[in-house]
Amino acid sequence: MPTFATFDGLQLSYTVWEGEGRPVLLQHGFAADTNANWIAPGVVDTLQDAGLPVISLDARGHGRSAKPHDEASYGDDAMVRDVSALLDSLGLDEVSMVGYSMGAMIALGAVAADPRIRCLAIGGVGSGIVDFGGVDTRVVTPEAISEALLAADPSTLPPSSAPFRALADALRADRVALAAVARGTANPKLDLTAIAVPTLVLAGDADPLAAEPERLAAAIAGARLVRVPGDHLAAVMHPAFGSTLTGFLASHDL
Repeated sequence: MPTFATFDGLQLSYTVWEGEGRPVLLQHGFAADTNANWIAPGVVDTLQDAGLPVISLDARGHGRSAKPHDEASYGDDAMVRDVSALLDSLGLDEVSMVGYSMGAMIALGAVAADPRIRCLAIGGVGSGIVDFGGVDTRVVTPEAISEALLAADPSTLPPSSAPFRALADALRADRVALAAVARGTANPKLDLTAIAVPTLVLAGDADPLAAEPERLAAAIAGARLVRVPGDHLAAVMHPAFGSTLTGFLASHDL
């Protein structure tokens, strides 16, 4: 997998699939990576079947990218700045961006900061973005996620945080790095009024972390909301997710 040096010198990994038109930049969710969030569920295949070029970034702390263990490496909008650094490295003038869960928060910050992002699709988030600026702390807190990742006995974890530990273990992720991610990226305070590009909100109809997605869509000028079947992990795997996403991106590839 190719890598690039981001703004603070970390080596981050990305993957490119060729196609025609505006590139689609994918940003995965917390504890996941390019394969778990986009390849295995079939999203990349669906985009490729439509002929779209695709780029997927493994966020710092995840996948094949560098995984610092200090919380400070993830603060100060570092992951948002990584997106711009990747666009600089690839010499891209414009992209559409897709983010899921943590990746949605990164994408929301990136589109507000970087005019090269011309179209936006986000999934796995809802009114928690409006009310808390990030993770819906009515469901789980960043501190609880961090504690779950570092717990000696995962069988003792509450239902709210246990899935994060289970996913990290299933992917053999660096749990110390992920705990630092959870603490360092808490409450990014996203400015939804700064978003002025075509936006799609995709929400699983049984996803507690994407509750009240209509409130999120209403807070972004002109945003469109589509609900798809599934909870937080399953929604991205449903064929409706990929087909709706592809149709939206293709219709705004101008």
